[in-house]
Amino acid sequence: MGIVLKQSFRNTLIIYLAFLIGGINTIVFYPEFLGAKFYGLVVYLFSTSNIIMPFLAFGAHFTMVKFFSSYETKEEKDRFLSSLIFMPLIIALPLGFCWDYMHELIMSRVTEENQNIENYTFSIYIITVCCAYFEFFYSWTKVQLNTVFGNVLKELWNRAVIMILLVAVFFEWITNVEFIYYLTGAYILRTFVMMFYAFKVYLPKFYFKLPDNISEIIKYSAYIILAGSAGAILLDIDKNMIPGKDTIEKVAYYTVAVFMGSFIEAPSRAMTQILQPLTSKSLNDSDMVEVENLYKKSSINLFLVGGLFFLLVNCGVHELFKLMPEKGYAGGELVVLMISLAKLYTMFLGNNGTIINNSKFYRIALPIGVGMALSVYFLNKLFYFELDFGTNGLAMATLVTILIFNTIKLFFVKRKFSITPFTNKTVLLFFAILILFLSFYFWNFSFPSIEMFNRDISPVFNLICKSILIAVLYLFLVVKLSVSEQINALIKKYIKL
Repeated sequence: MGIVLKQSFRNTLIIYLAFLIGGINTIVFYPEFLGAKFYGLVVYLFSTSNIIMPFLAFGAHFTMVKFFSSYETKEEKDRFLSSLIFMPLIIALPLGFCWDYMHELIMSRVTEENQNIENYTFSIYIITVCCAYFEFFYSWTKVQLNTVFGNVLKELWNRAVIMILLVAVFFEWITNVEFIYYLTGAYILRTFVMMFYAFKVYLPKFYFKLPDNISEIIKYSAYIILAGSAGAILLDIDKNMIPGKDTIEKVAYYTVAVFMGSFIEAPSRAMTQILQPLTSKSLNDSDMVEVENLYKKSSINLFLVGGLFFLLVNCGVHELFKLMPEKGYAGGELVVLMISLAKLYTMFLGNNGTIINNSKFYRIALPIGVGMALSVYFLNKLFYFELDFGTNGLAMATLVTILIFNTIKLFFVKRKFSITPFTNKTVLLFFAILILFLSFYFWNFSFPSIEMFNRDISPVFNLICKSILIAVLYLFLVVKLSVSEQINALIKKYIKL
């Protein structure tokens, strides 16, 4: 786990810096500078592109991680990469020629009051193609166990660009409309930067000859198209469906709550980037001892770190919403709780999905992925459109779907590989998180009102003091209970407890 922890630590720092910038953008700059209407429009464009992207990418980025380590000679690897690089074009080119039909489909699914989306649908196509090829070249570096630079581009680039552009909107250097076009351009530039870096890391000799196992490659790609991106698609389906019933502003309100709930998953994203190629290699080498080792360590470490941020987010969420500029953003506490619970359960399973996707049982990922997409879609229809639970219903649909299908994946790996993510410290950690949650969720410090710039900032002090107290107690319990050898060693290196 040395290389995992080393690169995961760097990636986690990058991701949390990105989340910090994203948090400022989401909670402050977007609502203040762009307004809920345009903010909702931007979110809708990107959520729609995220839904289309897995189909356009044709699973090429997952296929690369799955098969690259199975080739022994450089020629075999180069033939594999040469073939794979054109795979997204199989969908991208026909989709581009037929975009008028996609445009009509998109516009048919939004209400009359959200027709301003019409002017920007081609940005969805451009962003989709760019994201597909970015993920492809990012995987190109992942299989070389080089993830840090790609992680900077994936997590930090867009958020930093958005911050700069929002400031430009504030000073009226650009208009709201130009904001969208400049942001689209930033996605194009990011893709080319990732491509040049990938070629710098590993430049193959390009062959016009297919790999010997090309049929297996295509079959795997077809199976993994939806399955590999099911988790990301779930939340984007929610944002995509809102304009079919409510105003585009509701997308902005829901996005803020989802962002807060998703904050806890950053360590998972960091660790998964290096765990994917390592798990694939262990499976290709039939090293089940290492597979189990990665499974258990990824589970307890992600559960531990995710548990801390689950507590910090949910026990401070009431104060966070008090800082929002518009009343429409308030009242999303239940959304935050349900989304963060879904993310925490996913983190608890460690590299479970990676094991399935890179094993000989990868075919099961397709029915699971399709089942998750259909489940969240129809539950959204039930909870949001028919029972009128509001955005709480969207979050509930996501939570129910993830609980059911992640549990299926847990039992599937147990049955096929005879391994589980549990350690003898899992239950102790669960009760530590539960006790601290119940102790601090309903309690706050009592600070007098403090006015600054015509706004009460006392929630900031409450949030800071409460977060410090929770973090100190949590880390104390984690070290004393010896939940994770790796985390204990890291903490004791800097802090004496």
